[in-house]
Amino acid sequence: MQTPQLIIHFLIAAIQLLAGVFANGFIVLVNIVNLIKQRKMAPLDLLISCLATSRICLQVIIFLAHLVLLSFMEQLVLFEHCAIFMFVNSCGLWLATWLGVFYCAKIATFPHPLFFWLKVRMPKLVPWLILGSVLYTSVTVGLYSKYTWNCTKKFFINSFPKNASQTEVIDVISSSVLLFHITVPLIIFLIAVLLLIFSLGRHSQQMRTTAVGTTNTSRGVPFSAMLSILSFLILYFSHYLMIILFLFHILPFGSLLFVLCTLVAGTYPCIHSVILILGNRKLKLHARMFLLCGQCGQ
Repeated sequence: MQTPQLIIHFLIAAIQLLAGVFANGFIVLVNIVNLIKQRKMAPLDLLISCLATSRICLQVIIFLAHLVLLSFMEQLVLFEHCAIFMFVNSCGLWLATWLGVFYCAKIATFPHPLFFWLKVRMPKLVPWLILGSVLYTSVTVGLYSKYTWNCTKKFFINSFPKNASQTEVIDVISSSVLLFHITVPLIIFLIAVLLLIFSLGRHSQQMRTTAVGTTNTSRGVPFSAMLSILSFLILYFSHYLMIILFLFHILPFGSLLFVLCTLVAGTYPCIHSVILILGNRKLKLHARMFLLCGQCGQ
């Protein structure tokens, strides 16, 4: 890789790290300050804070991967942090999934007893869902850490041209097991998001038929929610695809496509956190106050 490309690559990775840590750190800080003031934290704030914390860790690990790609660090760093990466990434996917389920239960409306039970019980279920996600991820990563190590080791063996004579067959079983564990939260997330989109679409259609002759402001809230959910879905799915590409060694390590995919994977924990701030009244208000204070300081 030439020097200008190295500089551009490093700058983009550094900007992603700083933006991701700042956005997610802002979310955690605001909720912690409110916890100290009010001595309690709302279930949604707790879920978002845990998700933001996992994304800070994920952003740091992705930056370490960029440093390895730039040859600033040894490749053994990825070996040593492989299990940590799997834990942070899987835990983050589960927390993002429960966030989608929370929004679905809070916003969507369906005349079904099970959905009504979920809508009523969801706030009380949040702490248990967070605890269950952490325990489940810890157990699965612990049980399959040796498979993760083998996959990572074979990944590097198969990726570098100098090791072409040592090429081995990818461990399909271990890769499939890991694929299963990251696909389950995706399926739950897709179900929740599709139900939410269907409910918002039906609500928007009802508003069109009932509010004849009114302005378009009445449709602003469903459209804004729909846009936020769709952006969440696109980011979540793109991150999932990047994991699949890395897991099954589809792209050669160090290639241009591999670097681009790594950069795409690093945008998910950053951009979606910004979307969460803009879509949350309390976080958005504190962000405005922070910007105003910054402008006054200048």
